[in-house]
Amino acid sequence: MFLLILLLLTFIFLRHNQKRSEKLTTSVENNIQKESFSPKSLSSGNESLYDIDLKMDADGNFDIETKIEITNTSEDTWQELVFYFIPNIFTEEVSEQLGKTLDVPATVEVQDVSVDNKSTEFTLNQDTLSMPLANTITPGGNVVVKFSYQLTLPVGGLRFTKNKDNFHLAQFYPMLATYRDQKWNKEEYRFRGETYHTGFSDFKVTYEIPETYTFVSSGENESYPSQEAGEFRINNVKEIFIAILKDPVVVEKQVRDVNIRVFGFEEKENLYKEIIEIANDSLQYFQEIMGPYPFNQLDIVIDGLGMEYPGIVTAGSIYGSTVRDEAVKNMVVHEIAHQWFYGIISNDPYHEAWLDEGFTSFAEEMFHYSQSGDEIFYDDMVDRLGLIKDTDLPVNLPLDQYENNSHVYGKASTMLWLLFKDRGGLEEAEKFLKSYYDFYKYKEVDSKEFVRFACSYYNLEDDSEFTTWLEMHH
Repeated sequence: MFLLILLLLTFIFLRHNQKRSEKLTTSVENNIQKESFSPKSLSSGNESLYDIDLKMDADGNFDIETKIEITNTSEDTWQELVFYFIPNIFTEEVSEQLGKTLDVPATVEVQDVSVDNKSTEFTLNQDTLSMPLANTITPGGNVVVKFSYQLTLPVGGLRFTKNKDNFHLAQFYPMLATYRDQKWNKEEYRFRGETYHTGFSDFKVTYEIPETYTFVSSGENESYPSQEAGEFRINNVKEIFIAILKDPVVVEKQVRDVNIRVFGFEEKENLYKEIIEIANDSLQYFQEIMGPYPFNQLDIVIDGLGMEYPGIVTAGSIYGSTVRDEAVKNMVVHEIAHQWFYGIISNDPYHEAWLDEGFTSFAEEMFHYSQSGDEIFYDDMVDRLGLIKDTDLPVNLPLDQYENNSHVYGKASTMLWLLFKDRGGLEEAEKFLKSYYDFYKYKEVDSKEFVRFACSYYNLEDDSEFTTWLEMHH
């Protein structure tokens, strides 16, 4: 609910003054040269190739085989493997343990797990699926893990959910955790924010679905209505998402080399046309100020929780609260901005959520200002901070340190605005993000590295400008 209020406040704040401002003429030149600054990326500790075979029957039962080829790119020898298996959170037993009430729980049955074609023992505790290794995996070593399992989707789940006749397959497969600091980087599941973190991986997906449904996914070159059976491949993405939809209202627009599709489920074709226009405008803006959108298709499903996935986003509600049409359009812009902050520049969303949510909120507001030409009221932004409980907390604490997500969204985006206030405003922010993108595309960033980059970019003598809102030693 707080996030809904924050979004609405942001929306009002962005539009409350239509006065055109004088263009800021002062601009700080980019002092970073490719030769003089070397980005430091965090390693995911592994490389993974997923091969997923998915079959859905007419009753909504899923039969899934997932094969993962894993390479140990860390410096340690592994004794075990650890995966997120989020569907298990929404089973009756686990959801009750966690105090989550579901209209209809999920069912999960794992039939077999094998390592290099030998069946193996495993434990599944909430969303943690771990297995000891009979043969350790040394640095540079490879292993092939196979999972056979059946699922039904919950009604009232979070991202992984059935909504009316639509199936949202989010995080539906075992997702290999990152490995760092001599351990698997796997935190407990939370119902607020994203608690899973994966490295960039390659995917091959084959599917069969009933003829009355259409298949929409992170894959490219899809058409509507989809085939009942098919496959897609997609490389260098953090995850994939699949929506299996019943009788959507579809609006399409081909712009340059990106096909934008909106899937809605109400008699609101005019709204869907407005959404496709703002989606196109924001997509072009983000490409212009940062870098190319990496796919030839962008799908927007107006159904359920606002959420980003590679090549596809959902919008329509915030944690169960439906939002007005204008807010849905803003939500779409936000989720599209995530294609850069999360999709291309990676971060750990449990420990460093501000690096995608804060930057995405900032980019969303940048887009609106670029469209309206309104004056930027920095004092109002500072006032906005006063609405946040425990406003003095840094914005880069782990998710379990906050009561809600207002620091990683609202405070983080405000502090980014204030960083550029006296350095050239919007135009300077655009230049900064272009350089940031150039250095960190397809890399993982943390707060320490962001500060190192910003200090180098502006030739700052120390990081004191950031220590008031970033915890530098956690």
